[in-house]
Amino acid sequence: MTYQQRLSIFIILDSFIILTAIFISGFLVNATTKIFSFPIVISAVTILLTHQYFSFRLKLYKKAWEYASIGELIIILKVVSYSILSAIAIQQVVVQETFLRLLAVTWTLHLLFIGGSRFVWRLYRDTVINKSDTKNRTLIIGAGSAGTMVTRQLLKDNESKLRPVAFIDDNKRKHHLDILGIPVIGGINSIADAVSSLEIDNIIIAIPSLSKKELNTIFQECAKTSAKTMILPLLEDLVTGKVSVNQFRDVQVDDLLGRDPVELDINSISSDITNNVVLVTGAGGSIGSEVSRQLAKFKPKTLVLLGHGENSIYSIELELRESYRDSGIEFITEIADIQDANKMMEIMESYRPEVVYHAAAHKHVPLMERNPEEAVKNNIIGTLNVAKAADWTNVKTFVMVSTDKAVNPTSVMGASKKIAEMIVQGVNQTSKTKFVAVRFGNVLGSRGSVIPLFKKQIEKGGPITVTHPDMVRYFMTIPEASRLVIQAGALANGGEVFVLDMGDPVKIVDLAKNLIKLSGNSFEDIGIEFTGIRPGEKLFEELLKEDEIHDEQIHPKIYVGKTARLYLEEIDEIITVYQNLDRNTLKEKILILANKDETSKPKEIMSVSI
Repeated sequence: MTYQQRLSIFIILDSFIILTAIFISGFLVNATTKIFSFPIVISAVTILLTHQYFSFRLKLYKKAWEYASIGELIIILKVVSYSILSAIAIQQVVVQETFLRLLAVTWTLHLLFIGGSRFVWRLYRDTVINKSDTKNRTLIIGAGSAGTMVTRQLLKDNESKLRPVAFIDDNKRKHHLDILGIPVIGGINSIADAVSSLEIDNIIIAIPSLSKKELNTIFQECAKTSAKTMILPLLEDLVTGKVSVNQFRDVQVDDLLGRDPVELDINSISSDITNNVVLVTGAGGSIGSEVSRQLAKFKPKTLVLLGHGENSIYSIELELRESYRDSGIEFITEIADIQDANKMMEIMESYRPEVVYHAAAHKHVPLMERNPEEAVKNNIIGTLNVAKAADWTNVKTFVMVSTDKAVNPTSVMGASKKIAEMIVQGVNQTSKTKFVAVRFGNVLGSRGSVIPLFKKQIEKGGPITVTHPDMVRYFMTIPEASRLVIQAGALANGGEVFVLDMGDPVKIVDLAKNLIKLSGNSFEDIGIEFTGIRPGEKLFEELLKEDEIHDEQIHPKIYVGKTARLYLEEIDEIITVYQNLDRNTLKEKILILANKDETSKPKEIMSVSI
């Protein structure tokens, strides 16, 4: 219906309502149907004309009545009252008499009929037109402002496939009350019973202020049901208008980590990064690429993206150039192998970076168990090459990305990273450069993470393979880990091993169950199969050994470990002879060195040419 058609209908309808109200008023006041006297006709014409005038003036005819509220009711009250006051004035001027009883009754009926006509239409629309048995019955978690907004939108939207039937809220004062005609039936612990008794198809979590830990608690209750669980968009997206309140999204595994957002010390980071030259090794990898994205936000003068894989480096370069095309940042790519000492020296000499983030490494535990010589070449010798080049060119800060697997390592990968930590701490003792390592656990979505593997297994119909039912790991998102790596670099004094606060450890089997639920499948459909612990794996990971723990926490999410004993001569020996050793012997030597805990005075690192 066009606006002109709609306007014509409203003018005709209101005119009929006004004449009817005047007729009924005359009948009620005078107890006769013979009401058409000269004063009544004058009053009727006045009310009719002034009603139309004030309706246009106050934009009554432009209101969308399916969204009407108190504001529209106030406008109706004003239009009716102004028209009656106009009639009083005209009566006084023309006939020198005011029929107050007649006009009072007319005012009441006029207001009732005009307002009632609008809200009867809305009631019909909400209860008949918008009501559909084909819509999915929906449970709204949260009876606050966001939940009410969501419900209002769903009730009004005839195109929506969701029909809210009940609220869940932990505020007991709201229990047994109706909001927008929808009952609040209980708290979070009532979700499973509500889904069963009300035949719920969908659940919407409508509490934007939820912490991730609280969301995890709610999701675990939702996971007990067969209903599909969705969540409101991110609060910042709602506030900035990127999405509307009814654009729900699926719950992601990132949402269930139970971790609060990272707050960065912007000033300390900016002083190191802004308008400076920064180099990232392994810039095409999961962590290196995200570190590069986070660094670009601080507007470095030049960001050097160094990596071995040309496709991944090309991809991150295109992304950053597109995202920051007007920023003035110079993005430079270097395809190089960190095992090439001369190339590392050449690159450092060429760009003279103020800060280096060393994220290049082999990280896959089973593969490094089978190829320990590659762990030595890349994780140990590669780190030494980059560190020595940074030292030689007087880089201000060198930040090495390490792993929780370097603590009491049982794998070649973990042992090689522990030895790499020793190397950067050793170089720090004789260098003007501040060398630090940053240690954290698993990151969701990285190439070596279990999440991509689990998703592929679910897509194939299962089962998900988990090594052991008691296997636990620390997890954080790639952006969070990358931000904290950058923050740790800004806090460095030199020689520290920073440890990121990873929150609570997560059981891998629980992670698998959550992914199955999030994919819309049941545990029975997919299944979980336990395959046994792989070589080099531990049931749980540690972030610091007991003798490494430092009392002071330098950032709400960053701890600093004490300097460990450095076995630099032994490291030099492994680098010298590793090519002559068989894999089992090399593996044994690496693990013994990384776990060595006898007292030894740190020695100056030796010069090694590869």
